[in-house]
Amino acid sequence: MRTYSGHSSAAASNALYRANLAKGQTGLSVAFDLPTQTGYDSDHVLARGEVGKVGVPVTSLDDLRTLFDGIPLDRMNTSMTINATAMWLLALYVAVAEEQGADVAALAGTTQNDIVKEYLSRGTYAFPPTPSMRLTTDVVAWTVRHLPRWNPLNICSYHLQEAGATPVQELAFALANAIAVLDAVRERGQVPEEEFGQVVGRISFFVNAGIRFVEEVAKLRAFVELWDRITRERYGVTDPKLRRFRYGVQVNSLGLTEQQPENNIARILIEMLGVTLSKGARARAVQLPAWNEALGLPRPWDQQLSLRMQQVLAFETDLLEHDDLFDGSVVMERKVAGLVEAAQALLDDVLARGGALEAVDFMKSELVRSNAERLRRIESGEQQVVGVNVFPTGEPSPLLDDEGGILVVDDAAEAEQLARLEAWRARRDEAAVAAALAELRRVAATDDNLMPASIACARAGVTTGEWTGVLREVFGEYRGPTGVGGQALTSGGALASQLETARRRVHEVEARLGRKLRILVGKPGLDGHSNGAEQVALRARDLGMEVVYEGIRLTPEQIVRAAVDEDVHVVGLSILSGSHLSLVPQVVAGLRREGHDVPVVAGGIIPPADARRLRESGVAAVFTPKDFELTDLLVEVAELAAARAAV
Repeated sequence: MRTYSGHSSAAASNALYRANLAKGQTGLSVAFDLPTQTGYDSDHVLARGEVGKVGVPVTSLDDLRTLFDGIPLDRMNTSMTINATAMWLLALYVAVAEEQGADVAALAGTTQNDIVKEYLSRGTYAFPPTPSMRLTTDVVAWTVRHLPRWNPLNICSYHLQEAGATPVQELAFALANAIAVLDAVRERGQVPEEEFGQVVGRISFFVNAGIRFVEEVAKLRAFVELWDRITRERYGVTDPKLRRFRYGVQVNSLGLTEQQPENNIARILIEMLGVTLSKGARARAVQLPAWNEALGLPRPWDQQLSLRMQQVLAFETDLLEHDDLFDGSVVMERKVAGLVEAAQALLDDVLARGGALEAVDFMKSELVRSNAERLRRIESGEQQVVGVNVFPTGEPSPLLDDEGGILVVDDAAEAEQLARLEAWRARRDEAAVAAALAELRRVAATDDNLMPASIACARAGVTTGEWTGVLREVFGEYRGPTGVGGQALTSGGALASQLETARRRVHEVEARLGRKLRILVGKPGLDGHSNGAEQVALRARDLGMEVVYEGIRLTPEQIVRAAVDEDVHVVGLSILSGSHLSLVPQVVAGLRREGHDVPVVAGGIIPPADARRLRESGVAAVFTPKDFELTDLLVEVAELAAARAAV
């Protein structure tokens, strides 16, 4: 039983972990901040405004030592949601465990370490696909040999559903991803063939569970069936225990609503039942989002409520005491069979394209398309969401307080982290750091396993940015696909009439402007949650606008430069990491310095108080998840552009 947590600083997160463990949490699920996830030190230009916002900043051995102070790692099961820098965080974890005097072989936990998913949905990659896969497989091979209780790879279908995947896509793309890693491990040759079953047995999954209860139960049963088939037929694993589909789950966050947020409590509970009722396909670990995650960072009480939901189910009900409740169900058997057949066909298609790594562009485009269809169903009312497009009126939520019912990270946390990093650099042995980095660079240029050199870097005092920087020098930089380039215009289906009316209004704006309306959709900072930006870009193109969208991870200066060079009429910024107050005003100020006076609009998880501050800084409009009708939203944006041009 876990809650996914971490924020502000290593010390603050350590206090949170101790408190949650005292409340009955049975494992740790560590959230790292975006600079740590993408391999930057806290003082890097791209880290501005992002430090400690969506997780704990870890730049060195000192930070991880503080994070687990007083928590014996050889008696803890720790899940680390980390991918591009998974090897580095595991190296730090091993080094801290050694300092505690722990038997490293006794360490238990998980590194997510799923890089393909980052290209498809989450955006926290650091290196190109091929060297990234090498890092993944090196971690797998090293842990199987040295950390037998560790799950080195957590194939993460969770974010695929968050990006709009259908159950069939979630099944097929996640399984294709797992196949890509296992094939790469086998090709690397670091694990003897007779031990390969142990590699298969250590692969785990991190799955999503949505609100369509029967479909989600069937999806998990389909996962079990397909994984058993793949491990038996493709990899020749004969031991049923090593073929077991082992998964943890966080239930769906995409469906949580800003409107009437108390409704999310019922959604979370129903979704948790979807991964616990079927004994043959039951989650091994569950972490639940908080009811207010569509509003911002949850407070300790909010996390406690999610933990108590699990405890009530486990200790008060009889739901876990019986054989599988769905065995023999004709409805369930039919639903599972349909998902298995469709997912196998899509999986075969991905494999025919060369596998998951080679099919990243295809899978990304398919996810963007599916998410667009989901949004259109909600806008048209075909997919009903209580409190959003049906029963929208209601009483104010008593769960919301004066601060918006969320945890507000102290702005001083970033400055404190920068001072901590500077002090660490000042007291470490620079000669030892240089030697460790030189060895890392040497090994990276060979085919040897990089884990030993990374652990040596951790012990020597290397920082996150330094470790990643050396590998970036050797492996190169990379920008992932956006998934929006090849998308065709839509007729709109049930929204056809609304789209046609909106197109006429956009054309009227263009007549006033004297040319096509051009919008820049930007993702400043390190926030890789690009789903919203992609859908805005697609819908803007549907409405006839010219769209400039270059993907994620841009500095405010780069966005300003692009806006000026492309001569856009409006700039739309999407941020879900909480760094909006830092980054958005920088874009506004930069455009003013360049004399390019166009409206800037911001979208994301932005509390009302922050929205007021953004408007005071010159932002023309602020949109949040409650503004789900993209067509009307973009017409409003077009009118803002016309009004500004007329001044």
